[in-house]
Amino acid sequence: MSSDVPHPYSIEVEPLPKPEGQFGWLLRRSGKLIERSDRAYRSEEKAREAALEAAERDSKPGPGMSRR
Repeated sequence: MSSDVPHPYSIEVEPLPKPEGQFGWLLRRSGKLIERSDRAYRSEEKAREAALEAAERDSKPGPGMSRR
């Protein structure tokens, strides 16, 4: 998996206040929040990988569906 975020997406990985020492992520398309993590990740790297997977899912709409 590539570590480059596909245009027009941006990813923010931030430490969570609780549980301490874990991370969460936000995924934005053209600056608009479209998804956030619903779980905590033990490392910044794992959180970034999960966010990249979410960006890849969002960039490939299913049959008969269009991206908003």
